[in-house]
Amino acid sequence: MYELRVVSQFSAAHQLKESGGKCERLHGHNWKVEVYVSGSSLGDQGLLVDFRMIREATERIIKGLDHQFLNDHNAFEGINPSSENIARHVFRALSQELNTEHYRVSRVSAWESESTCATYLEE
Repeated sequence: MYELRVVSQFSAAHQLKESGGKCERLHGHNWKVEVYVSGSSLGDQGLLVDFRMIREATERIIKGLDHQFLNDHNAFEGINPSSENIARHVFRALSQELNTEHYRVSRVSAWESESTCATYLEE
């Protein structure tokens, strides 16, 4: 099994409603998003998938989050724009765009600081 990782970043603000802490107040992060794509066999060129394809697809998705107030973003309607929900949003959007019979998005991590992240994967 092969697993590729591509790291991207975006900046945005949010409020975590009913979280019972200071994160209920408006604040922002410089999120780091790690995308993992896995598959069991390489193509004729010796690649699972070109890193560029993963990066470009990720950039298209996070461009819609960059410098936004995430509570107002359609992807988070009715839910907190937490790191967990950001990771799920990016995972599902990328899966629709990238997954093939040879490789798939295996997990996405959304880091809101150097020491805290949330990872989403589906079984």
